[in-house]
Amino acid sequence: MKDTDPADCFSSAAVHAYRDASDEPGRPGGLNPVAEQIAAQYRQDSLSPVMASGTLRLVEFALLLASGLILCATYVGLRSPLLWHYLGITVSASLITVILLEITEAYEISTLMRPIRYLGKLFVVWTAAFALLAIAGFFLKVSAEYSRFWFGAWYVGGFVLLLGLRLVMARFFRRWARDGRMERRAVIVGGGKAAETLIRSIEQQEYNDIRICGIFDDRDDKRSPPIVAGYPKLGTVNELIEFARVAHIDMLIVSLPLTAEARVLSLLKKLWVLPVDIRLSAHSNQLRFRPRSYSYIGSVPLLDIFDKPINDWDSVAKRAFDIVFSLIGIVVFSPIMLATAIAIKLDSKGPVLFKQRRHGFNNEIVEVYKFRSMYADKSDPTARNTVTKNDPRVTRVGRVIRKTSIDELPQFFNSLFGSLSLVGPRPHAVAAQSHNKLYHEVVDGYFARHRVKPGVTGWAQINGWRGEIDSDEKIKKRTEYDLYYIENWSLWFDLKILLLTPIRLLNTENAY
Repeated sequence: MKDTDPADCFSSAAVHAYRDASDEPGRPGGLNPVAEQIAAQYRQDSLSPVMASGTLRLVEFALLLASGLILCATYVGLRSPLLWHYLGITVSASLITVILLEITEAYEISTLMRPIRYLGKLFVVWTAAFALLAIAGFFLKVSAEYSRFWFGAWYVGGFVLLLGLRLVMARFFRRWARDGRMERRAVIVGGGKAAETLIRSIEQQEYNDIRICGIFDDRDDKRSPPIVAGYPKLGTVNELIEFARVAHIDMLIVSLPLTAEARVLSLLKKLWVLPVDIRLSAHSNQLRFRPRSYSYIGSVPLLDIFDKPINDWDSVAKRAFDIVFSLIGIVVFSPIMLATAIAIKLDSKGPVLFKQRRHGFNNEIVEVYKFRSMYADKSDPTARNTVTKNDPRVTRVGRVIRKTSIDELPQFFNSLFGSLSLVGPRPHAVAAQSHNKLYHEVVDGYFARHRVKPGVTGWAQINGWRGEIDSDEKIKKRTEYDLYYIENWSLWFDLKILLLTPIRLLNTENAY
């Protein structure tokens, strides 16, 4: 996408600031001032190159389809007895073209940035699609029934439209890349000579979509220099976790040899809780794996360790799922929600709804809506004290709606507006505890639950792990089921959980 330049991320002033601030400690458990300054530049999400090229696929299919149908309507006429046949041919040719462009890697960012250079590939693909149609028509003995003028005009016009669109989009892609609006933000984990070699290799890749945003390494400045290839070392691996969340990092590239097995495993144990792609630099390793194990930045090989779950088009599909089924849920349960609101108002003083701060995606704090089930003056917004059986803080109506999970119904609106998903790991309150210990202190890797957006219902809940958490085993089991869901996600899995939820809610043994 662009020639990676340290100046894109770090001004010389920032590098000097690093030197000045290298001995200045950051906040306890936080980032040093330079890391905070750099992270602040990347608080906004960037446009995913995968999403950009995927959208172009849809646009090109629609453009070819529309041009073919317009020519058919203009020249052949809408009253032609073969109108539906023309429609089928147009759809087929458009779809074949997009598939062939995909097979020939014509949707790679490097290709899209240089349409003139790949003009021959575009011509060959479009011609091949028409050749396949002509061959099919010949063997089916139906080619004489169709308009040759339409066939030829669409061939010429379609190619001109494809080329024109790619010329226009190439300018947009280059501009977005230059402005930092379309990129994959990467952090190098591990410094020294290995990191410098990796960075130089990435910089040499023309039109790559990677923006390196800094280096993190646990080693001191004697073993790992503070500036590597123009990029400052921003902190330790523990500080990287906070930096990646603030800066919306897309990829972590671990620049360590496979021979450093213990250190690599130690790093991965810390980093896997982040919702990012984790790659191990393989450009200097002699050991080679199957090609499917690798991804590439240009010609630089990276060993795929972890992928960001529910990413790119999967996230689009899940968001559409949430919107559709949230609207259905709001409509279906609106009478119950209205009756509940009236009952709460009549039963005790205070608001109908209760807002609670909980951990959301990427450990961000979200406000979750619930029907108020406690007396207003006894409510516990932080959920530090878990609700227990016969809890005196719970109202009469509260006991019923908590037992039946009706108090959770307002979360359909959370899902509709995007702070929650319909299905996912249940969000826990920020201060939730088990035996006076926060959940992440009980379960190693607990924050890995937050690699996806939390849900109104989840795999753990329909398997019986809902209600009071009065033992460490219960939070461990919830986390285990949540991680299974994340690793095995699909829309069908979401639908299964959603359909099973009302049935499993009939078991109210642990709901108080």
